[in-house]
Amino acid sequence: MNLPIGYQTFHKETFFNYQMNRLHALGYAREADIKKAASQIKTRADYVHAFLQLAGEAKRDGRFKNAAFYLRAAEFFAEHGSAQRLTIYQDFQDTFYAAFADEGIVRHEVPYNGSVLPAMELPSAAQPAKGTILIFGGFDSLIEEFFVVWQHFAQAGYRVIAFEGPGQGGARQLYGHAFDHDYEKPIGTILDYFGLESAALIGISMGGYWAIRAAAFEKRITQVISWSPVYDWLEQIPGFAQTLVKQMVQWEGFMNATIRLRMRLFPILDHAVKQAMYMVKKEQPMDAVRWLMGMNRHHISSAQVTQDVLLVGGENDSFQPVKLLHKQAAALVKARSVNSRIFTKAEADGHCQMGNLNLALSEMTVWLDSFKPDRVGNALNEKILSPTN
Repeated sequence: MNLPIGYQTFHKETFFNYQMNRLHALGYAREADIKKAASQIKTRADYVHAFLQLAGEAKRDGRFKNAAFYLRAAEFFAEHGSAQRLTIYQDFQDTFYAAFADEGIVRHEVPYNGSVLPAMELPSAAQPAKGTILIFGGFDSLIEEFFVVWQHFAQAGYRVIAFEGPGQGGARQLYGHAFDHDYEKPIGTILDYFGLESAALIGISMGGYWAIRAAAFEKRITQVISWSPVYDWLEQIPGFAQTLVKQMVQWEGFMNATIRLRMRLFPILDHAVKQAMYMVKKEQPMDAVRWLMGMNRHHISSAQVTQDVLLVGGENDSFQPVKLLHKQAAALVKARSVNSRIFTKAEADGHCQMGNLNLALSEMTVWLDSFKPDRVGNALNEKILSPTN
């Protein structure tokens, strides 16, 4: 699929603008529709209303793929835990799977901790398949919105299994699973369910952290793509500031009050903190802070990763700065190989390469295609991949 190229200015508010570019980049939203919605949006409630209107228009016109993605856009900013959010999510699910019914998606419910995790399988376009890729998202994604990512790898000759782990998407919304940073647990369960002895693993956005963590403990993962790395959130600030943060989090009551005040002043912070609290099924802002700080250089266990690793980032990623990519690369001291691909402004230098997904996906495919099933190697130093011409 030829996806849009270029990062647009849809809205003056940076976070709204990124979400609109994300929607556009994933291929199933019309640019004119996004611009129409953007002109009506000042608040998160406006955002929900505008995209629900677009979804209704798309349904009436028979554009059900557009409708599904507009419903997803509306669901993103609906109030966490609200009846409205659940209703929009269920409408999105129904619309998505009806619209994509001819794409060969096989849905699975994988037993996990007394309930299930949702998983979706897309067979390879060529047989025999080159191998199997497990794909999952990050902080606030629904796995269905990355359909173009699954489809790309399926068309490239891989069997694709896309899933949501605890705290994510339907695993949280429908089945109540709270988040767990120990991602080797759901990964191991997915591998067991599908009877896999080997698979590549791709973690998208914050999923790049959990992919590295899972690879450290689950050796059935043979290659891992961290798109993009986190390593340790505190590593992006100076050492003295890290010490100050660690001291401040001990003042729980003060910190809860301070964060709640800032949440009232900054709506996007309010959204992010509530998303984290929702994922962990807790009610205090400090629960969100502890969740974030749980992603750190000790927990990720980089030195236990022995697989081939590709780290993918953008030189101007404002969410997961490239500085964290370099620190992650340096920590992978026992990996069989470590390659980094850092996209420039001329290519797609923002978060997860929204604005040039085809380029990013092509580069990942070239990397995956370079491996043979019997590949054996020694640890290598980090290598910066040059752009593919």
